[in-house]
Amino acid sequence: MKVQPTLSIADGQVEVISGRELQNYPEWKSVFADAYKDHRYYEIVEQTLDSGFEHHYFVLRASDGTVRGVQPLFLVRQNLVEGLRGKIRSLVELIRKRFPRFLTMRILMVGCAAGEGHLGAANVEDRSRLTKALHSTLQAIARQNKASLIVLKDFPRRYREFFQPFSGNGYTRIPSMPLTRLELNFSSFDEYFATLGKATRKNLRRKFRDAEQSGKIDLEILTDITPHVDEIYPLYLQVHERSSLKFETLTKEYFYRLSRDMSDRSRFFLWRKDGRIIAFSLCFVHRDSIYDEYLGMDYRVALDLHLYFYTLRDIISWAIGQRLRYYCSTPLNYDPKLHLKCDLVPLDLYVRHTGRLVNPIFGRAAKYLEPTRHDPVLQQFPNAAAMLN
Repeated sequence: MKVQPTLSIADGQVEVISGRELQNYPEWKSVFADAYKDHRYYEIVEQTLDSGFEHHYFVLRASDGTVRGVQPLFLVRQNLVEGLRGKIRSLVELIRKRFPRFLTMRILMVGCAAGEGHLGAANVEDRSRLTKALHSTLQAIARQNKASLIVLKDFPRRYREFFQPFSGNGYTRIPSMPLTRLELNFSSFDEYFATLGKATRKNLRRKFRDAEQSGKIDLEILTDITPHVDEIYPLYLQVHERSSLKFETLTKEYFYRLSRDMSDRSRFFLWRKDGRIIAFSLCFVHRDSIYDEYLGMDYRVALDLHLYFYTLRDIISWAIGQRLRYYCSTPLNYDPKLHLKCDLVPLDLYVRHTGRLVNPIFGRAAKYLEPTRHDPVLQQFPNAAAMLN
């Protein structure tokens, strides 16, 4: 990344460093201490993902030299209409036959390349300082690196108060595809199951019965996935390739490193039939929650065995048995989550074009390009309004 060695701000200075230089900043290990994906996760993502990301870290120093925050950011070329469907998307694809880079841009992104974003500061005051410093310097950094767009990627709703300098001054806030969460205030899966609608219960009983009549399916829960990576990785790719929205693509090394470096939080659920792994789920356990992150399935049997619902039942049952309070899951696949009584957990994007004259036009257009507009199921969730308000 091209950037001045330091940039002065009102009460200190900032610098942009590489991942190799993080070892010189002990504060890095504490800025994400409250998040289930701590500093180790960001290092794993940088060192294992190969999706065209250029990773860097924004360091904020106070006037006395104290490090107040370390914020991950990265550069990537992105398709701006990834979430669009229908006539508009067809028109864009037609234009791209002549102009392949139409509506693609080099983007400076703030946050995590594989997951939601969090502010890299340990307390409220430093988070406020960090957002002000980002707001005052990101445009200069973007221009120096020939990025046409700045995006603060997938930040949970609770950060909105800190991002007031952005949403009120040049940036447009739009909803990203939300996470979902289910409160596990039940003593068993059966008790939770009884709270679902009659039609949902009938449908799930049939699915579970079909899976069980096909023969025994064994579940194993591991922290070390190393011996099984070659078997689970093709299952991940099968699910990934079916997704309508793709940003990052995980690698085998990503799973290896989670096993090695984050075994205290990572859990791998493996389902076997006749000795062969037919599904797996990568989850994180932190404090009172389980985070269901990536699912892999063998589509030779996945649909007949209704593996999505079968795996979900086992994970929720295990989480209840561990007395965890929340089951959290990643974006997409909202229809079953609606019927399973999950709530939305809104995520925000803050976007700005680096061109002063173009930015007002882009801000209006962004509201039509944002992906949640094109998923009719999202509006049926009881708390759907929280995505905008």
